[in-house]
Amino acid sequence: MNILIVDDEPAISETLAYALRAAGFATESCTLGAQALIRLADGEHDLVVLDVGLPDVNGFDVCRALRRHSDIPVLFLTARSDEVDRIVGLELGGDDYVPKPFSPREVVSRIRAILRRLRPESGKPAAPATAASRFAVDADGRRIAYHGQWLNLTRYEFLLLALLLDRPGRILSRGQIMESVWQDSGESLDRTVDTHIKTLRGKLRAIRGDEDCIQTHRGLGYSVSSG
Repeated sequence: MNILIVDDEPAISETLAYALRAAGFATESCTLGAQALIRLADGEHDLVVLDVGLPDVNGFDVCRALRRHSDIPVLFLTARSDEVDRIVGLELGGDDYVPKPFSPREVVSRIRAILRRLRPESGKPAAPATAASRFAVDADGRRIAYHGQWLNLTRYEFLLLALLLDRPGRILSRGQIMESVWQDSGESLDRTVDTHIKTLRGKLRAIRGDEDCIQTHRGLGYSVSSG
């Protein structure tokens, strides 16, 4: 798999590239956000390691521009560890967030976890339906139909809804959802879960405005009705 490293500090970029190559990945590097967007436009990379503090443009803005046309996994690197920055990164579509200084081995481990989580195993059969009869889940195609219409879901909206549908009627806390969908991103980022639930509800109501399949259980979490 080919990893693009976007960081303007040569020591960090070279150390991380060495660790990734030792783990069996191919790597490319660049120092500017504009360069990254050009390189990523060809679709030949499998994941991007993106520094937030780039000299030409904020890494969050790079991710925002990238998400207009690509679902490539993004792992943010940053010298800041504030929770608000982590929230912003995740809400923009980032897959993980690692503050500097970091262990290159840890970054490699996180990259492997991201790729395992986002790429279904080959040969794994699709689940054509769930206990929630309104929905049909195509696991291999990473898509969900609602009342016979395919939903236009982001990566995390798919993972979140599929998680709830796999446990119809069961209440899942925000912490359980974060652990299953985002992993390693901390259980305190409640706003990230709430934001994705809100967008999911909007897409479901656009098809059937008279139904509210996702229930909020105040102080507990969320569930999907099984009927």
